[in-house]
Amino acid sequence: MQTTTIRIIGYDGDEVEAYLARPDGDGPRGGVVVIHHMPGYDRATKEIVRRFAELGYDAICPNLYWREAPGADPSDAAATARANGGVPDERLVGDVAGAAAHLRSLPTSNGKVGVMGYCSGGRQSVLAACHVDLDAAVDCYGAFVTGTPPEGFPLKVTNLVEQLPELRAPLLGLFGADDRTPSPEHVAELDQRLTQLGKPHEFHSYDGAPHAFFAVDRPSYRPEAANDGWERIATFFDTHLATTGA
Repeated sequence: MQTTTIRIIGYDGDEVEAYLARPDGDGPRGGVVVIHHMPGYDRATKEIVRRFAELGYDAICPNLYWREAPGADPSDAAATARANGGVPDERLVGDVAGAAAHLRSLPTSNGKVGVMGYCSGGRQSVLAACHVDLDAAVDCYGAFVTGTPPEGFPLKVTNLVEQLPELRAPLLGLFGADDRTPSPEHVAELDQRLTQLGKPHEFHSYDGAPHAFFAVDRPSYRPEAANDGWERIATFFDTHLATTGA
């Protein structure tokens, strides 16, 4: 495996820092864009990027807070971004598009690119899949894909209900039955809307799992749910990213 920090061209032509991990070998293979969670472009997220390389994908994570705090500690950068209301949706879409374009430019690429994210990144994964040419998307407990942010919520976000008709890629959703954002009701609404729209999707909810059940460094970690979720992610991406693009 090879890992490196690079610069990609993101939204509005901006140069953005990104973390890239690639397995050895010539390919061809698919690529995965990892969208970091609200705490930022941190060690845990980079470990996820490396995990996808271990699974046989070229994987990249753009630093969504690079403009606010280039080179800053992830927690400081996250605090700065939250104080500004979070990452604007339009900018997120542009940065993911730039990351996907970089993956497709690699000589090992088979032309297929997926996206995945946790928490705020889960919502952003769905958002990106509504606007970027992607082949698969994974939403791990993304808040406010449906539902309404409460008054005083620190991020300037809306739900994605009106954008769901534009969803371009099959969606895998992994949720905790004990989560509140998204709650089981939010997940059921999303399932119903995607079914009505005829959008291919596959949802799994885990009993006893709260928000952030994938996070190995938090009390919310649920190994059984996380391990099953990783197996489902691997199978989902193998199904949608393994074939050679046209």
